[in-house]
Order: sequence, then C-alpha cells, then structure tokens
Amino acid sequence: MAGSDRIVVMVTSPLEPEHVERMAGAYPDRVDLVFRPDLMPALRYIGDHGDPAFRRTPEQEREWHGLLREAEVLFDFPQHERFPLLDLAPKLRWVQTSSAGVGPLVHRLGLQDSDLIVTTASGIHAQPLTEFVFAALLFHTKKIAQLQRDQRVKAWNRFSGDELAGKTMAIIGPGRIGREIARIARAFGMRAVALARDADPARAEALGVDRVYGRLNLLEMLAEADCLVICAPQTPETVDLLGPDEMAALKPGAVFVNIGRGTIVDDAALERGLRDGRIAFAALDVFREEPLPPDSPFWELPNVLINPHSASTVDSENAKLTDIFIRNLGHYLAGELDQMGPLLDKKRMY
Repeated sequence: MAGSDRIVVMVTSPLEPEHVERMAGAYPDRVDLVFRPDLMPALRYIGDHGDPAFRRTPEQEREWHGLLREAEVLFDFPQHERFPLLDLAPKLRWVQTSSAGVGPLVHRLGLQDSDLIVTTASGIHAQPLTEFVFAALLFHTKKIAQLQRDQRVKAWNRFSGDELAGKTMAIIGPGRIGREIARIARAFGMRAVALARDADPARAEALGVDRVYGRLNLLEMLAEADCLVICAPQTPETVDLLGPDEMAALKPGAVFVNIGRGTIVDDAALERGLRDGRIAFAALDVFREEPLPPDSPFWELPNVLINPHSASTVDSENAKLTDIFIRNLGHYLAGELDQMGPLLDKKRMY
C-alpha cells in the first residue's frame, strides 16, 4: 500500500446501494470507491452476487478491465474472466469475498502461491445455515409434509411423531457453522459429536461437542448418527469423503443434511441410501453440479428437500459483509494486515 495515497476499491459483484454508500462513506479521504452496476448483472433478489449467465459486451468488457487495472482492493472476485486475475489487476493486493468456501476458487485462479490477501465471509452464515438444519430436522421429525397433505384433503389422521432430545447429531466440519449447530443441538437435548482434523479428545469441550472423532474413526461416528450434517469446505481431504462404505455405515433411519459442498458426497451412494430407507430424509443445499440438472433423481425422491444453494442467503447478509469489509478496510489502511480476517489460508483452502 502506498503510504497515505488514496487507494482504489472496486465492487465487482451486485450490491444494494445502501451498502455501497456505507463503504464509500467509511474512509472518504483515503478511498476512491468504484461501483458500476451498469457493468454487472442486475440484482435478482436481496443478497444476490450475480447471475452466472450474465456476460458483458466487448465494449463493456474493455471498460471493466480498465477499471480492474487501477484497483488495489476488490470487494468479491470478478466472475467469468478469461485472463489471470493478477494480469487484469496488477495493483491488486486484497480481495474481500462474499463467501466462506472460496479455497477451490482461489486454486482455480492460480492464486494459492501469491501474496494476495484474501479475507472471507466465514462466520456470517452460521446462524442462517443452523436454522436451515433445524428447520429440516423439525420438518422431518414433526412430519410437516404429512400434515400438509392431510390438511389439503381435510383428513383428521392422528399419528405419533418423533423428538430430537436424546438423539445424536454428527457434524463433519466443526468450524464456526458446525460449532453453532452443535450448540443448538445440545439446546434441543441432543448429543453432539464431530469429525475433525485434530481428534484430540481435549478439543471436544472447545468445540462444544460430546466427542471428537478422527478420520480413521469416521465409520464409528456414522454408525451412531441419528442426524449427519456436512458443513466442511471442499479440500483435497474432504472430496469424496462419503462414499458407498460410509453411506452403508450410517445408522438406519438417519437424517442427512449437506450444507457444505456437493463434492464431499458420492451421489449414487446417497441416492441408494435414500431409496432403501437407510437414510430416512435428506435436506440438500449443495450438489456436485449446480444448478441441479432436470434429470437428477434427487428432484423426484419423496424423502429429499432441495434448496438451490440458498440456505445461507438471508436479507441481512450484505449488511454483515459490509461490516466485515469496512472493519478490514480500516485495518488495511492502517497497515494492520495481521488484524484482518477471517483470513483464507490459501494452502489449506479454508
């Protein structure tokens, strides 16, 4: 950073005007904020970060690339670029992302060995994703779909439901999201266990779980899981973590929730488990291929709830992102780079 010189900050994904105004007003004597909504996709909903189908015209692309050449800081990675990012933005020193799981993107862009500072949105999605997990669990255990069907036909059919208390919640990926899920699980009277890279039993209390399992004990953990929640990032260690053997090890009648990454799960094994009843119900927010193709069997399975990778998106998301960005911008301008965060470890990919 060039001492007291002004820096150019460029917003590269759609953002509501009130958040842009907050960014522009935070350090007006130090920052030139570039926001060109005419060169970005239109907002489709609150918290939208861009229609993947959007493309600029050649003239717009030249103007866009001219703006990138002057940017020292980006709010979000620009999408659909054909050239290396650091070639397009040679002055770039820091990117604040709008997502937590950006490790694979950073590797695809060839930035893992660069000096680029990448701060993420890690943590801001813990609350909405936890709420989605328990919405799915309660939807299943309280038989909401059955209630809706009976109500439509005016059928008074009494039944016995289930409860969460006393059941075991198994969590793959006890980061900020996983720890919040464990906290709420215990509030429901559930037992919470987790799979972690470091399986030291002393970590259980720090993670807020009853027991920590290591990779070698994954099948043991799955065998006791009444509910399995995946909230791990995509890394070389997690890709294809749950294959046929792991699905077969799940406790019969388990609920399966994936809010992590679709690449962690073998789709065929998951489908088989759902069809044979070993997995009673699945709530899926992420998939290997997105959007989920129309011919995917998951659309038709009656015991599957599909969310279009939107469980983390809530109306307050961009306000929280703006808070993180303004805080980090203050540290950046002050040269306090070690105070910026959450910081992506580009080698570990999270």
